[in-house]
Amino acid sequence: MGEHDEDQDPGAEPARTPLTAARARKMTAGLREAMDDVRRSVAVLAAQVRDAHAAHVWQPLGHASWESYCEAEFDISRAQAYRLLDVARALAAIHGAVAAGTETSRTRDTGPAATAALDYGLSQRALIAVSARSGDVAEMITRRLAALAHSGLQALDEPTVRAVVRQAVRDVRTAPPPPPAETPADPNVAALRAVVDDLAASTHAIGELMLEVAPAYLSDTDAADVLAPLCEAIGENLEDGLAARRYALSGDRRALHGTVL
Repeated sequence: MGEHDEDQDPGAEPARTPLTAARARKMTAGLREAMDDVRRSVAVLAAQVRDAHAAHVWQPLGHASWESYCEAEFDISRAQAYRLLDVARALAAIHGAVAAGTETSRTRDTGPAATAALDYGLSQRALIAVSARSGDVAEMITRRLAALAHSGLQALDEPTVRAVVRQAVRDVRTAPPPPPAETPADPNVAALRAVVDDLAASTHAIGELMLEVAPAYLSDTDAADVLAPLCEAIGENLEDGLAARRYALSGDRRALHGTVL
């Protein structure tokens, strides 16, 4: 055995031929397609889980419950069985909001067309994360789609709806928990909180107005160009107007820090 062979690390990987940009782009496209397939599979699975659970599919097969059915038929745990339901419920709420917001018959169809309509590019993890707040997600989607439709500046085509849904899920996932509902014992603190709540509510209304003029798909930079004349006309500071728009988009009061609040 030669000197080179003796010094060779047996665990070392063989030298790889450097990738060309074209090959790397092709591999990236393959990865993207595979990820899209996984997301579509989540949507299909969620729809079937929802239908099976609603039909009590376990009863004719002699199982005592949904979890025992899932364990016997698919060898998955009780926790996994209920995570499937979380995904199904979250997607159902989102789909309902989109159907109401777009008012198109295709979103109420059954079969393959309905399955395709459920593909918003959301991961199972994202859907599980918002399942307990699916009502908040649905309300945000409905409100934003209505603002876009009212503005008339953007058609509610599939890419736009998909972007609105994904942003709403992202916003709900990252939003802080709501403030405590109990009234502070100190009346001065309670009065101050009421003032802040009223200010936030009025700012949210302004933000909805801003969204009508500069819809959600516009970046802050593009929105600033559109909103500058409006803010000047109503005597509103542009930065405050943009902050109000961000607050209407997210429902997160941190968007107002350093401006209105």
